Amino acid sequence: MLHNIDVTSSNMAAPVNSVGKTSGDRFQVNCTSFQKKTRSKLISIPGTRPSVQNGQLLVSTGVTSLDYLLGGGLAVGTVLLIEEDRFDSYSRMILKYFLAEGVVCRHELFVATAQDNPDEILQELPAPILDDVAVPKPVDQPRPTGEPQDSLDAMTIAWRYQNLPKVQSALASSSRFGHYYDVSKTMEAEIRQAAKCHRFYLPDHITPSSAAHSARVESYSALLKSLQEVIHREGFDLATPMSKSRNILRVGLHSLGSALWGDDMCCHDKPRHGHALTTFLYGLRALLRSSLSVAVVTLPSHLIQDRALMGNITRLCDNAIALESFKGSERETNPLYKDYHGLLFVRQVPHLNCLARQLPDHKDLAFKLKRKQFTIESHSSELKTRKVTQVRVGRDGSKAGLPDDSIDVCVHLE
Repeated sequence: MLHNIDVTSSNMAAPVNSVGKTSGDRFQVNCTSFQKKTRSKLISIPGTRPSVQNGQLLVSTGVTSLDYLLGGGLAVGTVLLIEEDRFDSYSRMILKYFLAEGVVCRHELFVATAQDNPDEILQELPAPILDDVAVPKPVDQPRPTGEPQDSLDAMTIAWRYQNLPKVQSALASSSRFGHYYDVSKTMEAEIRQAAKCHRFYLPDHITPSSAAHSARVESYSALLKSLQEVIHREGFDLATPMSKSRNILRVGLHSLGSALWGDDMCCHDKPRHGHALTTFLYGLRALLRSSLSVAVVTLPSHLIQDRALMGNITRLCDNAIALESFKGSERETNPLYKDYHGLLFVRQVPHLNCLARQLPDHKDLAFKLKRKQFTIESHSSELKTRKVTQVRVGRDGSKAGLPDDSIDVCVHLE
């Protein structure tokens, strides 16, 4: 029987020192380079799985449809940028999903905020739906005579799965990854306190007497320094010996770039210190690349008027999505979008360990927040595609009306 072997390109040609030797000697020399193929050892960490596309270690964002959109999950060592909606309600919700998934998977957390205390965000984490808890098997009862065993087994299976969450999302994979959460309830204190969390609250690190220029620099430098200390102290650095049990550090950075961080990107058309955030993101990504960490960053992009600067920020992150809420807009009352709460745009996807990017199959994406679920769907499947033709007609119905005596009519052609 043949075994799996690796033959490198260097073995295809005869070595120089084999010239002049017999065929038997040359055969013995070449046989020494044949090696049995062995499997590489993968890091086994609870709450992670390797990607089937590029072998990258993945974690769940807590939103199953978002995991599917990102290619199966969020790769360890990468940064996910979320462009906030105008009221910062849905972007904050995704951040809480990301942190709640870390609590359930027993990952360590690092939460950084400038407005709300990190404890306030942790207290708002959604409650997990504990459908993975093993159900105790009832004591075997004597089976009544005449009742088939198959019917009893069917009843047992139905009783086991009747409480599972009924998730029907257009964007979902066949294999389950992550957990489900009830956004109408908050996580119990016992579950939340079991996770180890590192907090960074900006008012505790910046003195009020700091100058305006130094405050912008100190806020991001202090954040990066604090994160670096946690990574090295807690053993998330890849330089840590493999004998130690490994874990994942989930980093949640809320509303970077806002005026609360001392940044002027949202206050001026041409900010003087626009390089402060880009420099921080450059250092953040370099820090995550060499550690078992993954970060989610929210940013109020609708307040940043310098689009070139926003493009640089997006390119410094690995994944980038944008949320557009229907609150306060005409789409909130539009019957075509009555089943959704906003639109989602994919700004950037990474190409890790491969030459081509894994682009999402769907481009027209919308999200909705139910009582127990935040889902992302393709709204093109729900809405009928219509061709809109604009014609100009007169008030008497003729098409030859003058511009001053005419109105615009939209004709919908199915």
